[in-house]
Amino acid sequence: MKVLLIEDDCAYASVLARRLSKHQLHVEHCETNTDALLMVRKFLPDVILLDMYLAGDSGLPLISPIKHLLPNSRIILLTGYASIATAVEAIKLGADDYLAKPIDTNTLLKTLKVSNNITADEQILIPDKLSAEQAEWEYIQQVLKANEGNISAAARHLSMHRRTLQRKLKKRPSFHQKS
Repeated sequence: MKVLLIEDDCAYASVLARRLSKHQLHVEHCETNTDALLMVRKFLPDVILLDMYLAGDSGLPLISPIKHLLPNSRIILLTGYASIATAVEAIKLGADDYLAKPIDTNTLLKTLKVSNNITADEQILIPDKLSAEQAEWEYIQQVLKANEGNISAAARHLSMHRRTLQRKLKKRPSFHQKS
């Protein structure tokens, strides 16, 4: 599998690339929005790991052009500034996953493995586009998992009151596709 890592923090990118390479993934790295689009055309990656902030610029504007160039590639947005608003925006723009930094290797590999091992039968159950509520729900679940189910810690991570988070958890959105 070919992975393009678009990350302006060279030290972090080097460590992440080394960790992924140990799992037989071919990783290329670039640091800027301009270099990213050139590398997408040249390298033709299966997965793009895109940093949310690149040297003062947002990585979000890259999502649509990358999806246009490589519609079958997965885009996983990585950010150290996770929020529900940016998660929803990224998903609406076409990102396939949204992960908060720092990310452990197992979580990242699990995300990559799931994306490659989806059978045709399973794909029917996965909606093409998530609604804002569904994207929010998925992100909240990820934050809860990262905080080992601790509601208070997850609420702090999400910058919301614990009771607000509890209300959101009671309102699970429907994941059935509308035809």
